[in-house]
This record gives sequence, structure tokens and C-alpha cells, in this order.
Amino acid sequence: MGAIMDWLAGGLGWVLDQLVQLTGSYGLSIILSTVIVRLLLYPLMLSQTKSMVAMRKLQPELEKLQKKYGNDKEKYQQKMMELYQEHKINPLGGCLPMLVQLPILFAFLRVLNNSNFGEGAKFLGLWVLNQPDPYYILPILAAVTTYIQSRMTMTDQSQKAMLVIMPIMIGIFSLSFPAGMVLYWVTSNVFGIVQQAWMNKLYPVE
Repeated sequence: MGAIMDWLAGGLGWVLDQLVQLTGSYGLSIILSTVIVRLLLYPLMLSQTKSMVAMRKLQPELEKLQKKYGNDKEKYQQKMMELYQEHKINPLGGCLPMLVQLPILFAFLRVLNNSNFGEGAKFLGLWVLNQPDPYYILPILAAVTTYIQSRMTMTDQSQKAMLVIMPIMIGIFSLSFPAGMVLYWVTSNVFGIVQQAWMNKLYPVE
């Protein structure tokens, strides 16, 4: 795992350095590198969207199973897995993009911690990228965009509690993270929201 993180951090660091030389701005380079990462993850995003659409189409069937076997959790789980197998759906397919993004996120944090920004650490006159946001703007944006993206991708109504809990947790964590890392998260969320809206038009739930 350590070797993978070293490889990811090295690759992200190189991309960031190249973009800084091109743009002259660390903040803009973080935004551009985030877009590059999201474009590379597009195939996973496509798989997630197809899985999400399939899951939403199955919601009426799942609700019937819930009513029929609600008091027998083991039977309900068995019937639910049979339904997934019948329709060739991987219920964990929607989680894969998030799982892939986590090591990228940690690698990005390592890059930020090891970077000597100098004067380039300042972005838009508001943030020092290797220090927490003193104005709480980025943590609030992180929480709001996480909520919007989670709402767009939620397929299981029983997860409504997480729809609120997760953004609050992200917002709290972002208070102590470097502003550059939170900028990466916010940019990634905004890109994901726009991409998901477009994907929803391509693959509507009929």
C-alpha cells in the first residue's frame, strides 16, 4: 500500500509541478489537476451511473421485498441478492469511484504537505494553500457540494441519514485540512455534479 501511495503522490506531484510551470498559480494548478483526475476516472463514473440507474429501476421490486420479508432480515437479504443476480447488478458498483478516490485524496494531501509553495501558496488573496481556511468558505463549500452530489447519486432511501451526516463530517474535517486539499475536494465535487447531471440526461430512469 505504501508503494502505491508513493507512486500516486509522485505522479500527482509531477502533474502539479508541470501545471504550475504552465499557469504560474498553485491554486489554478490544483483545480486543473483535479479535473484531469476526474477525467481519468470517467470510465468508473460511467459504470457507477449505469449501476445507479439499474438500482433505481429496481426500487419498486426492492420495496415489495421489504414489505414481504421486512421481519425476516436474513430472508430479505437472500431475496435481495437473488434479485441483483437476476438483473446482473453489482450493488457495490456505485461505491467503487469513491473507494478509488480515497487513495488519490491521501496522496494529494501528501503532495501538499511536502510542497514548498513559497509565495505561490496564496490563492485569490484569501487562502494559503498549505494552511486551513481561516474564513470557513472552503469547508462550507465542501459540505454543500458533498450533499448535492450525494443526493444526486443516492439510490437507497434508507440511506437518507447518511445524506446529512456525510456532508457535516466532511465540513468538520475540512476545517483542519490544508486549503489546497479542500479546494481539490470542492473542485472534484463540482465537476462530479456537472458530470452526473449530464449522465442523468444520457441514462434517465424510465
